[in-house]
Amino acid sequence: MAGRTALVTGGSRGIGAATALALAAAGADVAISHSGSAPRAEAVVREIEALGRRAVAYKADQADPAQVAELVGAVAADFGRLDVLVNNAGVIATGPVDEPVDEEALARQYAINVRGVAAAIRAAAPVMGDGGRIVTIGSNLAVRPTRPGTADYAAGKAAVTAYNRAAALELAPRGITVNVVQSGSVNTEMNPEDGPSADAQRALNALGRYGRPEELAAAVVFLATPAAAFITGSVLAVDGGFFA
Repeated sequence: MAGRTALVTGGSRGIGAATALALAAAGADVAISHSGSAPRAEAVVREIEALGRRAVAYKADQADPAQVAELVGAVAADFGRLDVLVNNAGVIATGPVDEPVDEEALARQYAINVRGVAAAIRAAAPVMGDGGRIVTIGSNLAVRPTRPGTADYAAGKAAVTAYNRAAALELAPRGITVNVVQSGSVNTEMNPEDGPSADAQRALNALGRYGRPEELAAAVVFLATPAAAFITGSVLAVDGGFFA
């Protein structure tokens, strides 16, 4: 991936940070975004630079389409190109459907997880060269919700999958591929492997364990390389055998 530039949204921690580092290790220059965790973002930037690649961290609220568009434009201008977009930024707001919920939290979840992804793809498509790559981090809950309280989150991830497939069709004439990496239970701050539902989640996949952020990142890097040029509109499950 030498000579290519990637943008990873939500790249200051977890799957985003692991993906940014993996792309840099593969030879790409990497921009990351964060919504307020500047020290963490700068730490990731230093790690990327230690690999000999260029890196810049940008602050942007993924819930605001205008900020997302500004982010993409700034990366394209500062780096002189944009070859890979990784839609990783996301939040989760839970609550049973038969109980009162925090409507503001649900609205922000939709704004980040769905509208933010759409805004990033719409902003990236005009500035991305032919043969570009767009990869969005999805969730296995989009296909099979397994625990109460995840209906709104699962619906948003299902919408994102549909959006990416439609975008893949539209961008195919330019050789731009659009795919989803569908995550299972991965050890992050959002869903730690020692959390209250961790044992139940482990029991649902064939390998009986949580995944590591680096394992998701490896799938993203593959889809971002020239070797994946004939893969588009697809969903790659990285879930430890959740659907086995």
